[in-house]
Amino acid sequence: MSKIETLKILDRDCVNALVLPEQILFAVREAFYLHSAGEGQVFPIVREALSTGGVFGIKSGGISNQGVLGFKAAGFWPNNRSLGGEPHQATILLIDPVTGRPLCMIDGNTITTLRTGAAGALGLEILARQDSTKLTVFGTGVQARIQVDYALRVLPGIRSVVYLTFDGQPNTHFETQFADRCVVKHSESANEAVSNSDVVITATPGGQVLFDLHAVKPGTHINCVGADTKGKREAPAGLLEKSKVIVDDRDQAMQIGETQWTPSIPVVEIGDLLTGKAGISRNTNDITVFDMTGLALQDLTVARLLFEQAKIDGVGHDISWPW
Repeated sequence: MSKIETLKILDRDCVNALVLPEQILFAVREAFYLHSAGEGQVFPIVREALSTGGVFGIKSGGISNQGVLGFKAAGFWPNNRSLGGEPHQATILLIDPVTGRPLCMIDGNTITTLRTGAAGALGLEILARQDSTKLTVFGTGVQARIQVDYALRVLPGIRSVVYLTFDGQPNTHFETQFADRCVVKHSESANEAVSNSDVVITATPGGQVLFDLHAVKPGTHINCVGADTKGKREAPAGLLEKSKVIVDDRDQAMQIGETQWTPSIPVVEIGDLLTGKAGISRNTNDITVFDMTGLALQDLTVARLLFEQAKIDGVGHDISWPW
């Protein structure tokens, strides 16, 4: 005789109703702490190109002492743009580690966007010069926007944002979103924008190098977001060798991040900086790079937060689940 339990489903609208940027930042910080302390498991990733033109991946892990287990199935399908859809697609499943039954299925697009933005914010808090006033961002999509939003939260001294687009054309929607928080300008010259910035964020599909090495001035901090698959890169050759490099996970970054191009350079994991297991001295003229590949633990801590809040608030769709 099968038992009947409940599977909660949180679609996009449910997730959007639950999220608070400050809570997401707290959950992502917890994920890095757990990773550094060895209390969270990160399993080998799957990241494969598809014959359909998309890229499909699975990031999974668990937090045994918190009863958390799960995975995110996600990827990038560029042809979705022609269908009027979002190229990034993600679904998260939380699983009972004792029985293996599914507990909660969550639309992962918003979670992926927010947890990546929050990770970028932590990188800026730790590594960017606190007197930074000028930011350059490559890209105007969902991820570029959340990176800028969080950057303006944690670096209140930012007064201007220069952005670059893939087609070289201004994006009025992007400008409008931040117009009441800073001066927003479009640029067609990547090197000029980078050379005049204190902080650079690269948030593109990672298909090509975005600027030249000589454009990076001493003291610049760079958040590299787009390289998340073998063969991708946004940063120029030679940049990591002359920088202090921080990663979310050493092995994963060498596999799919910017560090895949320079696997022998020394790196420090951001979780170790947060817990104090490692330190980094940043001089005024040092260039720093945060190679962000995204941890399963980030997805799981945020998903668990939303799952628990959804149960309290009565949000979501509950269906019977025989097992």
